[in-house]
Amino acid sequence: MEKLKQRWGITSNFQLLLIFVVFSINGSFATIIAKPVTEFVGLDKETTNPWIFWPLRILMIFPIYQITLPIVGFCFGQFTFFWNFTKKMLARFGVKFKES
Repeated sequence: MEKLKQRWGITSNFQLLLIFVVFSINGSFATIIAKPVTEFVGLDKETTNPWIFWPLRILMIFPIYQITLPIVGFCFGQFTFFWNFTKKMLARFGVKFKES
């Protein structure tokens, strides 16, 4: 745990607990949000081939997850950590943010 705290730049076990809680809640939240989004786009589990439906749904969950992660983090007082985490993750995919 100490290595993880050092890597993430946090000092308290309570903050580490909050971060784990946010990750777990956001994973479930993003999959719940993905259902109406896939329905809105016209993807239906019953009428779409599973080989098409599931990869597209998983691809849709990724941006939803990245958008909701700082929001859920904000609810737990960890917005700064998750905003920086999201920017770092998106930078790996080539998305750049303007430094302010």
